[in-house]
Amino acid sequence: MAHTHNGSHHDHNHNPPVTAISRALLLGAGLNLVYVIVEFALGIRHNSLALTADAGHNLSDVGSLVLSLVAFRLAKIRQRPGYTYGFRKSTVLVSLANAVLLLFTVGVIAGESIGRLQHPEPVAGGIVAWVAGLGIIVNTVSALFFFRERNSDLNAKSAFLHLAADALVSLAVVVAGVAMRYTDWYWLDPALGLLIGTVILAATWRLLTDSLKLSLDGIPANINIDEVTQEIGEVPGVLRVSHIHIWAISTTETALTAHLVLQPDSTITSLNTLKTEVRHRLNHLGISHATLETEVA
Repeated sequence: MAHTHNGSHHDHNHNPPVTAISRALLLGAGLNLVYVIVEFALGIRHNSLALTADAGHNLSDVGSLVLSLVAFRLAKIRQRPGYTYGFRKSTVLVSLANAVLLLFTVGVIAGESIGRLQHPEPVAGGIVAWVAGLGIIVNTVSALFFFRERNSDLNAKSAFLHLAADALVSLAVVVAGVAMRYTDWYWLDPALGLLIGTVILAATWRLLTDSLKLSLDGIPANINIDEVTQEIGEVPGVLRVSHIHIWAISTTETALTAHLVLQPDSTITSLNTLKTEVRHRLNHLGISHATLETEVA
């Protein structure tokens, strides 16, 4: 029986370009940093704990965007001695860190909200509403930077969730600020905080499980191993498919290794054609790196 081993890198793929996400991260971080400075300054000037606390929350988002940007820069570094895939896996690790940071943020919001429900404090509703309204614009614009890639890259999804959650927080603060401007319903602020924290938790849980799975070399959520096996098996000349291993090289690249048993009449020419067809089908399933071991029955 003859054995051959071949690795492939496709000429085309359907993954979002890293440069586009990197640019979005840079723009999002810069825009939000400016807003954090303005929000913190106004919070200090008007003695608003709500604004200064929210500025701290937004600063954590700036930090996560910067971490993601650093990870994408590292991902562009290819092979190094001891790192045959370069540092592309860092995008997965940063995605996991961002998910943990979101959960931590939910905990802080919940803790502060419970405390304020027990001991409501007067809030300058008018100032809070105006500044939070600016926050809606800033966070919505920043979230739109990642809208196109949010379903195909975990770091883009992480950034989108961070910023969309902040826009929701800002909207709730606007409503609470207006209400508190004309009433003494200071309990609205912590009550909405608890509600929004629950929404953020629900949205973050999937991100956490997906990034944890990828960090453990699990199969990416957008890849169905049964579909992959079926597609390879339907290629003319393939008798059996076994020893399939699929894992994420980064949040935008997926790799596969597989053992193929071919028909007895397979030749070198037909073998090359067969491998080309297999790689083409895998690429359309989202697998951009394929290593195929073949055996003629």
